Amino acid sequence: MLKLYNTLAREKQTFVPIQPGHVKMYVCGMTVYDYCHLGHARVMVVFDLIARWLRASGYQLTYVRNITDIDDKIIRRAQENKETIHELTNRFITAMNEDAAALGVLPPDAEPRATDYVTQMKDTIAILEKNGYAYVAANRDVCYSVRKFDGYGKLSGKSLEDLRAGERVDVAAGKQDPLDFVLWKQAKAEEPIEAKWESPWGTGRPGWHIECSAMAAELLGTHFDIHGGGQDLQFPHHENEIAQSEGACADQSHRHFVNYWLHNGFVRVDDAKMSKSLGNFFTIRDVLKKYDAEVVRFFILRAHYRSPLNYSDAHLDDARQSLTRLYTALKGQSGSATVDWNEAHAQRFKAALDDDFGTPEAMAVLFDLATLINRGETALAGQLRALGGVLGLLQRDAQAFLQAAPSDGLSNEMIEEKVGARTTAKKAKNFAESDRLRDELKAAGIVLEDGPQGTTWRRA
Repeated sequence: MLKLYNTLAREKQTFVPIQPGHVKMYVCGMTVYDYCHLGHARVMVVFDLIARWLRASGYQLTYVRNITDIDDKIIRRAQENKETIHELTNRFITAMNEDAAALGVLPPDAEPRATDYVTQMKDTIAILEKNGYAYVAANRDVCYSVRKFDGYGKLSGKSLEDLRAGERVDVAAGKQDPLDFVLWKQAKAEEPIEAKWESPWGTGRPGWHIECSAMAAELLGTHFDIHGGGQDLQFPHHENEIAQSEGACADQSHRHFVNYWLHNGFVRVDDAKMSKSLGNFFTIRDVLKKYDAEVVRFFILRAHYRSPLNYSDAHLDDARQSLTRLYTALKGQSGSATVDWNEAHAQRFKAALDDDFGTPEAMAVLFDLATLINRGETALAGQLRALGGVLGLLQRDAQAFLQAAPSDGLSNEMIEEKVGARTTAKKAKNFAESDRLRDELKAAGIVLEDGPQGTTWRRA
């Protein structure tokens, strides 16, 4: 049975969906004012893996991942660029989808944009006001009264006495409490018309937190199975979602927003927090200029999703070598394959993923299979490819992967030319030239493999 670590309970729990056989999952997506970075890559790949495993386990899955297409940073960036908000967000949504596709991330079932659900957000705020959780502050923003919600802090494990307003909690004049957060922001004169909506509280726009509460409720209902996101969202964003969603529940005595909360760990760069100020900030596009996208996906998945992920060139180089080993075992195996779940390796693989999506142990199974294939048990190649497919890996032609050219290396044409020249030198018994060409290719990271059918090559 599937067990997962529930942040809300602070323990692994057996997963039991609300509706037998059907899982509803919401994941907080990107705020689209810039290119996606490595932290976004981890969220997308981790929850793509979770979605794939839920479906492979026989569940019908409804997977929603939202897009935040209105907030202060978006407005500011659009004004700086002298473009409309719609132009800015459309451009970066396209870029995000390109990055996700490159990483083998399957599209979610629904990808709502916040601006399409403002009516639902206003309706939720009105219910919160009616239920006594929302009030109009002195500056006419509508705020949530945190201390009126008894369960505040249950996700993060923080007491009200210990809490301070997080850096992403909007600070507004006239709040009744520093912890209160904004539900509806009054419009500023300098903001563009496309950032303004009419409401019972005046012209303005929704706060960040209410967006997810409203979109999740509209698409999945007021009580659903799994809510996920990065560890950085646990507080205050997800804590505030709970307060909003449960505060707006029609039956206050039986309110419950989400059964299981999943959070992936942080991405670090050379053991330091990734930040632009430190000069160690990498977009997905930066990384894909140097590394194959499948190598990046493999790098993300070989770490457990809840553990910190340390990015460095050395770790990516190691991931490339490891993935190369798996593809080398698949040389000569073609076509798609189906998992034989009764086979011993598949059972170990399943047990690993059923234990809180244990990808490190699942990866170990793949390498065990590769070892056996290299020892002559070639019948297992189909099983290796099929199990890799469950993780979104190993679906390319092996030779194509092994010869894939990095942007800073020799082109395939140049390699083929040198391999041909070496073959000519060998036939002419010019072994000194043959050895020179082999050494030159080796220095460039090209491994030659001589066989009865001639010479093949791969990138090291």
